[in-house]
Amino acid sequence: MSKETRATLFRQRDDEDGAKVTNIELFFDLVFVFAITQLSHRLFGHLTVWGVLETSVLFLGVWWAWINTCWVTNRLDPEHPTVRVFLMGLMLIGLILSSAVTNAFSSAGVMFAWGYAAFQIVRTLFMLWALRGANPENFSNFQRIFVWTLASAIFWIIGAYYGEHVRVGFWAIAVVIEFIGPAVLFRTPGLGKSSTEDWDIVGEHVAERCSGFIIIALGEAMLVTGATLSNLDHDWATSLGFASAFVASATMWWIYFDVGAKRGSDHIENADDPGSIALNAYTYFHMPIVAGIIVSAVSDAMVLSQPLDAATWPYAAVTLGGPALYVAGTAFFKRATSKMDWLPISHLVGLGLLAAAAAAVPLVSNLALSFISTSALIVVALWEMEALRRHPELAEAQPAA
Repeated sequence: MSKETRATLFRQRDDEDGAKVTNIELFFDLVFVFAITQLSHRLFGHLTVWGVLETSVLFLGVWWAWINTCWVTNRLDPEHPTVRVFLMGLMLIGLILSSAVTNAFSSAGVMFAWGYAAFQIVRTLFMLWALRGANPENFSNFQRIFVWTLASAIFWIIGAYYGEHVRVGFWAIAVVIEFIGPAVLFRTPGLGKSSTEDWDIVGEHVAERCSGFIIIALGEAMLVTGATLSNLDHDWATSLGFASAFVASATMWWIYFDVGAKRGSDHIENADDPGSIALNAYTYFHMPIVAGIIVSAVSDAMVLSQPLDAATWPYAAVTLGGPALYVAGTAFFKRATSKMDWLPISHLVGLGLLAAAAAAVPLVSNLALSFISTSALIVVALWEMEALRRHPELAEAQPAA
């Protein structure tokens, strides 16, 4: 394929549809619905300190696989037949690695590691081929990304051939490499480092993709709750637990989408350096938001299964920790994309309430602690609504920098 032909693989930025999220991208995200469900199931079955560590490593791997592809489809035109075939190939690999999540630290470790490494490397190689001669700045950037991707892949693959305890160490190093790479602008010996101004992204597309992923994660939480409820007797305690779980998910949606999502989209769309906003507000600050939803889904399943049992510390960790992750992530996201020079007071209050609720753990039931956690989320939503009513200027995006 000639340089001129490869140039047609990319979005036409002057086209009014150049920033829209396409159907093939939504189709692609279905693979990660499955991955998120698998992560929730795995955490539910391994609710120990070690299990949380292992599931956290797997979550970070899944997140970087998805967000890196989001950055790639921001540049590529998913309506082009070649790009569609490429994305479907990634979907196949993604389905393989997602199916291995539950047993990734036992029998399916090799499948997960090779699937993950293939997913990351194939995507990067495709971009190097597409960019060669068409976009020198981004070609150099993906050369650096390829080096970092290979470094991470080595630890994923080596770890797969060791036992559980050694494996988690190798894989933790791999996700640290994934995490650090963008933060240091993929600095590479002999190639230097990238610049966020050279990343040439459409901010509106990044915002819409990440908002869609939040909806996917919230939908997964609803699926876990509904699936659990369908296998239980519907007594008063289970019904109240279901109500608490539903209200919590709905309130999480409200906290993110009432103002934050649109304000963030407006901010990145008009920013002079959208790459920097995409890196911080959407790549890093959205990690705890999605993680919080996954953890909360585990809490919902537990309260439905054992609503009247005395709350234990593992249950409290997911019931209070999930919303805390979510609220903290949205707080940093909103600060990064608004006129505020501080974290939202409403979110800090919510975090304080969740922390204080830990004192009640030995004294209350799972159901009661679920209601306390849900109430803290409601306080965050109502407090923010009142603050925005009094200071409507805070609902506006931060001026372009």
